[in-house]
Amino acid sequence: MKRVRKAVFPVAGLGTRFLPATKAVPKEMLTVVDRPVIQYVVDEAKEAGIEHFIFVTGRNKTVIEDHFDVQFELYNTLAQRGKDDQLAKLQQLQPTPGQTSYTRQQVPLGLGHAVWCARDLVGDEPFALLLPDMIMQSDRGCLKDMVELYARTANNIIAVQECDPAEAHKYGIVGKGRDAHTGFEITGMVEKPKQGTAPSNLYINGRYILQPEIFSILEKQERGAGNEIQLTDAMLKLADSQAFYGYHFKGRTFDCGSPEGFVEANVAFALWRSDMRPRLADTIEQLVEESKSR
Repeated sequence: MKRVRKAVFPVAGLGTRFLPATKAVPKEMLTVVDRPVIQYVVDEAKEAGIEHFIFVTGRNKTVIEDHFDVQFELYNTLAQRGKDDQLAKLQQLQPTPGQTSYTRQQVPLGLGHAVWCARDLVGDEPFALLLPDMIMQSDRGCLKDMVELYARTANNIIAVQECDPAEAHKYGIVGKGRDAHTGFEITGMVEKPKQGTAPSNLYINGRYILQPEIFSILEKQERGAGNEIQLTDAMLKLADSQAFYGYHFKGRTFDCGSPEGFVEANVAFALWRSDMRPRLADTIEQLVEESKSR
């Protein structure tokens, strides 16, 4: 069994829901407290033991490459000013030479197409897929637990969470089978089911471990919903020959692809910090009370 060494991050999206903020700044570089959204996702992958980070980019995304590159002038300035703590923090986040790769998705044909664009960089081995819009908050990273479940099953893993059953038609939903190790067998998958037809209220939250056979399916995959190549459609075909397991993540997930989720993430991660919590908690309480009178 090959272990999971590589992770794919699809970062080619335009971020139109955040305009004008994303006119010149990629949505993945918008900050939650003091770190870009993409940094949270990469850190989760590092915690899980990922060694190679593959970014599927698009136009106007070079700032992501710059973020994960060495900035000699900044590092030298911090060293000269004696700001050793800040320098050490930046160096700790810095990938080592050869750990990052970038490829372009020239045409916006959906998530399935973005994953397929990484085929040559992934090669013939299992890989993690992390959607950068979705950032997790928990004491233990979601992907770390998924990698451990993969070590027991040697099959495809999808992370899921519960949603309001009335909202299930907005998500990709899985069917839950018997428990297996720290997860469960997935009996089916459906993308945005019609109201009242969902097999469960467990939605796919943006974390996957997939076998490389998915690439040959995606290569021939016809366009589906939204006239895009859908990853879920390809996974359904792969499920005909390979097992899929679900990992039920118990922490919080914030959809930073929406303004509401982005603001929620900022509040939640700020409140997690002991240096910010006391003042921020009081301010939030005051603002909530004031908003009730408007």
